[in-house]
Amino acid sequence: MQLIQHGVRSQSERRGDATAIAWKSDRLSYAALEAASNRIAHLLRGLGCRRGDRVALLLSKSPLAIVSMLGTLKADCAYTPVDLRNPAARVAQILAALEARVLLAGRDAAPLVQALGALAPELRVAWIDGAAPAGAPSHATRPDLELCPAAELPTENGPGDLAHILFTSGSTGVPKGVMITHANVLHFIAWAIEHFGIAPGDRCSGHSPLHFDLSTFDVYGTLTAGGVLHPVPPELNLLPHKLAHFIRDAELVQWFSVPSALNQMAKAGAVREGDFASLRRLLWCGEAWHAAGLAHFMRRLPHVRFTNLYGPTETTIASSWYDVPSIPSDETRPVPIGRGCAGEELIVLDEQLRPVAPGETGDLYIRGAGLSPGYWRDPAKTAAAFLPSPFSADPQDRIYKTGDLARGSEAGEIVLVGRSDTQIKSRGYRIELGEIEAALHTIEELEESAVVAVESPGPEGLAIACGYALRESAALEPADLRARLGERVPAYMLPSRWRRFGRLPLNANGKVDRKALKEIFTSTSEGTTGG
Repeated sequence: MQLIQHGVRSQSERRGDATAIAWKSDRLSYAALEAASNRIAHLLRGLGCRRGDRVALLLSKSPLAIVSMLGTLKADCAYTPVDLRNPAARVAQILAALEARVLLAGRDAAPLVQALGALAPELRVAWIDGAAPAGAPSHATRPDLELCPAAELPTENGPGDLAHILFTSGSTGVPKGVMITHANVLHFIAWAIEHFGIAPGDRCSGHSPLHFDLSTFDVYGTLTAGGVLHPVPPELNLLPHKLAHFIRDAELVQWFSVPSALNQMAKAGAVREGDFASLRRLLWCGEAWHAAGLAHFMRRLPHVRFTNLYGPTETTIASSWYDVPSIPSDETRPVPIGRGCAGEELIVLDEQLRPVAPGETGDLYIRGAGLSPGYWRDPAKTAAAFLPSPFSADPQDRIYKTGDLARGSEAGEIVLVGRSDTQIKSRGYRIELGEIEAALHTIEELEESAVVAVESPGPEGLAIACGYALRESAALEPADLRARLGERVPAYMLPSRWRRFGRLPLNANGKVDRKALKEIFTSTSEGTTGG
């Protein structure tokens, strides 16, 4: 019976002295990683965790955070990494939904924990990188962790048990938790290790934040294969030349990120001809990468294999792949998302769930081993997104509606056309525009507001634009409105364009005319506030 953490255990038994994680000037061996994660498991058991309990991780990206992920799995629990940049109100929603047993926190999380106020009485808080901050709730600290045994705990979990719950933007204003099992993760990383030829000692990037599903491949794909994981310090993301230097200095064999990070390097001229001599694989996922940006890299890195991966969080990391055979000759055409990974199937269907002909546009569905069990404690949302397969009488055979529009070629390759709903991707983040609107509606000074996405020449690809009208006698400047909204949603959800109206444009049905709103933002300069 295989579980995610068994890959690290196997490497520890065979290659205990080999480096597992390289973080700045520090190195953590497989044996040390195994022992440290076992101590986390013992600490969680001592704090009352039992099989199936949830553990929230309020930890900055670091080896300790990865140790905590593994340790939670070894305690037969599921973890949820929480973005420390989130407003306290959003974190409170996540913790309330999880009903977590333990919160593993680091010192960087102290302001956030303090801002949360009173925590649920059954929630145990462990400060695992030192002493508890003054006045903070505390049930364990670093010295307690260091006293825990390094021996492995017996486990009861099976492949169908939850490994983690990742929270994404929800259209109702409440984040929704995507449940991912051990089997979901194991299926993908087994395919990826074989497909890409990841070998012991391969130096692989860990660019994505740990609350992003892409990091699941970074961490477990690398460690299961016996590679060396190089987590990218978050502060480098705004410094494209230093990001390029990181790839060179670490002599990375594999790079995996959202395209926006690559676009920033290209725009800054950070990649030289024949650069990154050790790099063999460059993978991207999370959003479309325009062919012009891809061509920029392919011309400079002829020795590198370029692969587009595609898949929503609900289908575990990625469901399809496309190896780019040559530099795109037409830089205006989209890069295909290709064909399904082993055990995965991408299907383009019409409104009656019938396959459309090659070349015709339809709704994209995914079927196969990567499908999540659904949304945490939300059967209605689960039933709406995960449908019985029209191709089988087996009730366990389901298809997931991605919300993407796509078309297939005669050769079976899929190309994305756009979105069928109000969900967008910007800088790799999946964003429900409805969640932003729900947060705006809590601001009393606003009479009405609406959010649309418009094309942007910048690296984000899409810019979020907000049209709003104030209540009579209300005085609120765009900067103040942005600050107020920033108390309710993460920074990446904040609109970059604002426009004040006397009344928002309406369509014939009396609803906000979003098409007209988009046209207004498209035809006027960024930052317009008149109306």
